[in-house]
Amino acid sequence: MAKQKQRELSLALQGGGAHGAYTWGVLDRLVEEKDLEISAISATSAGAMNAVAFSAGMAENGMQGAKDTLEALWHGISRSGRNSAPYGALSPIVFAYASALQSLASPYDLNPFNMNPLRDVVDDVIDFSKVDASGIKLYLSATNVQSGHVTVFSDGDISIDTVLASACLPQTFQAVEIDGEAYWDGGFMGNPSLFPLIYSGAPRDVLLVMLNPIRRDGIPKRAGEIQDRMNEISFNAALIGELRAIAFVQRLLDDGMLKEPMLKRYRRLNIHAIKGGQDLLEFSLRTKFDTSWDFLIKLRDIGRGAAEKWLAECGEMIGTNQTSLDLRQEFFEG
Repeated sequence: MAKQKQRELSLALQGGGAHGAYTWGVLDRLVEEKDLEISAISATSAGAMNAVAFSAGMAENGMQGAKDTLEALWHGISRSGRNSAPYGALSPIVFAYASALQSLASPYDLNPFNMNPLRDVVDDVIDFSKVDASGIKLYLSATNVQSGHVTVFSDGDISIDTVLASACLPQTFQAVEIDGEAYWDGGFMGNPSLFPLIYSGAPRDVLLVMLNPIRRDGIPKRAGEIQDRMNEISFNAALIGELRAIAFVQRLLDDGMLKEPMLKRYRRLNIHAIKGGQDLLEFSLRTKFDTSWDFLIKLRDIGRGAAEKWLAECGEMIGTNQTSLDLRQEFFEG
């Protein structure tokens, strides 16, 4: 009988286009830890694609299956991107032209047949029956276009459509319709959503893999720099709001201010973070559309290195009711 793993972990995976290859590297390293069990994943956009690939691979062939399926996913994205701008390796001039064109015409004008190269990639690589069979609890966030609220798909609701809904950038793709509702990228309202990990009985230790930097020194003055920073702030806003709420509840718990029956509704989460956004500061918004294989491998290796460092510094905290991220200092005091 195999020895039961001693450390259980929940993951929270941000979206970030091609920068999601960084998260591929993090997962590729984490899965090598023999006494670490990833039991739940909340994810958005590229994080959602990584989550379903990881889960399907684990169900198929354990650690090696997860590694192989993640690599196949990103291989497919790279191959598709060679002929499917804006997913290929764009020059600054081409990227600027594509951005300007998208500001003048919608995907309903530019892509009336609603072709999405990611659909073929995900369909070729992911066996969604294996996703359900993995035993990993998945929570994929998308934004309901009409209500403006976050929708979290889980359990038997995970499908190719829910993954594409979570990754639907409205400047590029038509909204993804599921059961009569239209959805855009989950990053607008949950990047990723943390509340499912509070109420689902998932492991209390949560590792947040971030792709968008929260802090960036200097004042952007060029148009492209301003757009990049606006993008980073917008796609971090919902996450910061949730982390502040978690910090507030944790303070109430620490101070003994929550009494029954309220005490039963809340529990402590031990938040940890791999700050990929800071590791990727040198890469502009344009590179989120760069799916050249050399670039994706570079991001994967940076992510592996970050996971290695985090395991060495914080891995032993898992299961000890300790946290490696001071939420109040990070999100209340500047």
